Amino acid sequence: MSLRKTYPKKPEQVYFFGTCLVDMLYPEAGLAGMQLLRREGVNVIYPQNQTCCGQPAWNSGYRDEARRVALTQMACFPQAYPIVVPSGSCAGMMRHHYPALFHGTPQHDAALAFSDRVFELTEFLSRVLKITLSDLGEPVKVALHVSCSARREMGVAGEHQALLEQLKNVELVAQGRSEECCGFGGTFAVKHPEISAAMVEEKATELVATGADSLVSGDCGCLMNITGHLEHRNEKLRGSHIASFLWERTHAADS
Repeated sequence: MSLRKTYPKKPEQVYFFGTCLVDMLYPEAGLAGMQLLRREGVNVIYPQNQTCCGQPAWNSGYRDEARRVALTQMACFPQAYPIVVPSGSCAGMMRHHYPALFHGTPQHDAALAFSDRVFELTEFLSRVLKITLSDLGEPVKVALHVSCSARREMGVAGEHQALLEQLKNVELVAQGRSEECCGFGGTFAVKHPEISAAMVEEKATELVATGADSLVSGDCGCLMNITGHLEHRNEKLRGSHIASFLWERTHAADS
């Protein structure tokens, strides 16, 4: 899918949708994402009662259950502010699949309006805020893994790369199989563990071969899968969410 044809002007306020994996495993990524937004002068609202976007139920064919989850999330973001999501996967569910989920129901128009407010984090930073970054870190080689959802569903692979390329001391290294899935895919890894394990083995091998000092990705599911496998192999390469990486590289510790 392609990027939006038009983007809104810089808003005064946004909602932040944290995602399940940020909440449970990568809270620093959510905090960094909000800090990046606030530094640009945008007030960030984090609804405390938000939960899952409903994608696991949707992907498993439980449409009624997915609708109940989606309705709960839609109620958490009642004002017409943009909804920024630090995940191509969750953003893809909310922007592209909520309208399909509610097709033919009384909530369809509300789902369309809601989905139009959803932005993946790097997309919002680059396309709406037009953020300019100043690198404060030491020279480092970085391998970028763009999730399947971010690349194909949200069309924001270019935004990931463009933000990292603003950092003068960051060298993006080329990798084999760069556009291939890491094998996670949410419920796919549970339903097809052998295939998933083989895919992440190939992905990890290619990433290690780059000689990168660090791995960066915009989706926590991919990070969890890849870095978990790297740890299992006793590799030195470790990963971080792109929000955490950008914040650490551009934030003065004493400010």
